[in-house]
Amino acid sequence: MISTITDGAIQPAAPQTYGWDELAAEVAVREADRPRWVWDDTTSWYPRLLAAGVRVERCVDLRLSHAILRNSELTAMTDLARSERNGWDEPVPQERVGSRDGFRSSGEGLFDLESEPGAVPAATDPVAEFRLQREAIAASADPGRIGLLLAAESAGALVAAEMQFAGLPWRADLHEKLLADMLGPRPQPGERPAKLAVVLEQVRSALDAPDLNPDSPADLIKSLKRAGLMVSSTRSWELKKLSHPAIEPLLEYKKLSRLLSANGWHWLDANVHDGRFRPDYVVGGVVTGRWASKGGGGALQLPKQVRGAVVADPGWKLVVADASQLEPRILAALSGDRAMAEAGQAKDMYAAIVASGAVATRDKAKVAMLGAMYGATTGESGRLMPALTKAYPRAIGLVESAARAGERGDVVTTRLGRSSPRPGGTWGDVQAAAYGDAATDADASRARGQARSWGRFTRNFVVQGSAAEWSLCWMATLRGSLRELGGKAWLTDAPHLVFFLHDEIVVHSPAAMTDAVVAAVESAAAEAGRLLFGETPVEFPLSIAVVDSYADAK
Repeated sequence: MISTITDGAIQPAAPQTYGWDELAAEVAVREADRPRWVWDDTTSWYPRLLAAGVRVERCVDLRLSHAILRNSELTAMTDLARSERNGWDEPVPQERVGSRDGFRSSGEGLFDLESEPGAVPAATDPVAEFRLQREAIAASADPGRIGLLLAAESAGALVAAEMQFAGLPWRADLHEKLLADMLGPRPQPGERPAKLAVVLEQVRSALDAPDLNPDSPADLIKSLKRAGLMVSSTRSWELKKLSHPAIEPLLEYKKLSRLLSANGWHWLDANVHDGRFRPDYVVGGVVTGRWASKGGGGALQLPKQVRGAVVADPGWKLVVADASQLEPRILAALSGDRAMAEAGQAKDMYAAIVASGAVATRDKAKVAMLGAMYGATTGESGRLMPALTKAYPRAIGLVESAARAGERGDVVTTRLGRSSPRPGGTWGDVQAAAYGDAATDADASRARGQARSWGRFTRNFVVQGSAAEWSLCWMATLRGSLRELGGKAWLTDAPHLVFFLHDEIVVHSPAAMTDAVVAAVESAAAEAGRLLFGETPVEFPLSIAVVDSYADAK
C-alpha cells in the first residue's frame, strides 16, 4: 500500500500488492513529484529499481537511521534509544538483498519487510519505525544536526547502490599486462608467478634456508633469527631497519606477494566483468561512519600498481578529486580555533602551520598533527605536542578532551551527532579492579593502558567521524548536481560517481562535460563545509585531475 504523508502524518491507504515491474513503473511515475521514499533498507530495494531503469532522488533508510538514533547522545532520552533491541538493530539478512518478487508498500514509499501480502511483524513494522524515528528527531537535543546526518547517510546509501550499478571502468587486458610486467606470466594453479619465484630463491639463498616458506611468519622469523637477525615480527617497517643480503629481496617478495593476493589474477577473474569493477560498499560500516566494503573486491584499497587498468570509456574522462588534508581542516572547523582556522585557509595547511611558527618544518607539522589526532604521545610527535598546544590551544584541547572522555569510558559525538560506542568486553571490570582493595601495581598498569587505548580511539572518533560526515555531504550534494547536469539522461549516459575512498571520489563523465563536472565537484565541497559548519573561515580545497587513466591522477 502506498500512502501519502501530510505535515509528517501518514495517511493510510487500502493495501495493494505490487510485483517488481509494477513497482518500478509506480516509482517512476511518482518520482515526478520528488517524493522522499522511505524503506527498511536501501540495499534491498534500490539495486532492483536501478536494474529496472528507475532512479530515485531521495530516500530515508530506516535501518541506517535507526542505528544512528539508537546510539547518539543527541537522542539518548528518546523512546527509540531507550527501547529494547529489536529487529531494526539486526543486519539485513543477506538472502533478502535484492531478492524480492512482490511486496507491500506504505507511506510515500514506506515499504514493509514482507515479500507476500499479510500482517507486518510489529518489531519491524516500517510505518511504526518511521513514526518512532520522526519523534526521536523532534525530541533530540539538536534536530537540525541529527536530521542532516540521517539525510546524508540515506543519500550515501543511494550513492553506493548507484556506484555498484554503474561500475568503475576497468580494462582487464591492461590489468593482465600490469600483472605480467610485475609478476611474470599468469601461473598455473598452485604455482607462484615466475618473478615471485625468482625473488623467493634469492631470499632462501641469502638465509641459507632452501625450504623457507616466506608466507609463514613463524617460519620466516625462525630463519631470520638463525641468520643472526633478532626480529619480533615480519612487518616491513621492522625489516627495513636490518642490514642483511636477504632483506632487499624479502621486502620485494612481500610487495609482490601483496599484489598477487589483493589484486592478482584471481581478483581480476572474480571482480571485473563486462569492463567494470563494481564496488560493494557498506555505508556506515565503521563505527566512525566511514564506509567499509564487503566481498573480495576490496573497494577501499586500489593500490597504485593496478590503477593503470582503470581507464575511461572512449569519449569519456575520469574526474578524480580528493580533499587535501581533510582531517586537520575538520579539526580546525570543529574546534573554532582561530589560529588553526587561519592555517586552514591555505592550500597546504601543513606549510601554513610552519609559517605560523608553531613547528620548524612541513614534515614536523604533519607528524605533530597526526599525533594530535591519533594520540601519538611518544617519539617525535610527543616532543612536538607542547608547541602545537601553545599555538592551537582550542584545537588540541578538543581532541585532548575527547581522549579524557574515552579514558573515563564516556561517549563522544561527531559534528552532526554520531556517537562513539562505549567500551565493551571486560573494560569495566579491568578498570574497577585497579581501584579495589586487593589491587596490585599490575592491575593499575593494565587499567591505565586500557584506558589510554580507548582514549586514543575517542580522540580520533570526533575528527574521523566528522570528516566522514563531510564526505557524505560532499557526495550527496554532488550527486544532485550531476543529476541536473545529465538532465533526463539515464545514470550511465550522464556524468556519474563511480568510486569513493574516504576523501577521494571519481566521476565518469563525457569528455565534453568535464568543465561543468569539475565546477560541480568544487561547489559540492564548499557546500559540504557550509552544511556542517555554517560560515567558517576554514576552506576545503580539492586536488582535481581530469584524466583518461586513474594512474595519471596523481
